[in-house]
Amino acid sequence: MSDAAVAENKGGGKKGIIIMALIAIIAIGAGAGGTWFFMQGQPEDEYEPARPKKIPTAFKELDIFTVNLQPEERGQYLQLGLTVKIRDTDVSNEIDHKMPEIRNRVLLLLTSKTANDITTLVGKQLLSSEIADEIRESMDSEVLREEILEVLFTSFVIQ
Repeated sequence: MSDAAVAENKGGGKKGIIIMALIAIIAIGAGAGGTWFFMQGQPEDEYEPARPKKIPTAFKELDIFTVNLQPEERGQYLQLGLTVKIRDTDVSNEIDHKMPEIRNRVLLLLTSKTANDITTLVGKQLLSSEIADEIRESMDSEVLREEILEVLFTSFVIQ
């Protein structure tokens, strides 16, 4: 090879190294920039799913109910403690105001039951639902009816 050809090859080799270095620097920069962009993203608040707002609730305890059940074999009675789960609104005052009507409705419902009606889990759940319906019926407005969430048993004795 002539000296001119060797000189040409040496210059081309340096150009190739410089071009490869520039490509590597650009690739590393693009990778770092892309990583930064995707890691930066949007604030976490925008990614969190919307959680349903919890409705504040309160509990309204009613006096103990003691009633005679419908006779099956022998006379039995039910002693029942109730708590009403309500939204935390002025429905508690309305329950106090309507207490005589509520107690009357619940007593009439309870005295229509037999021990067999209410000793099973399903029977107790049905009774709870029926009592809640009776309390809702005592409320003057639909808005207040919706504030009655459920009825919970705090004591349940059949003798």
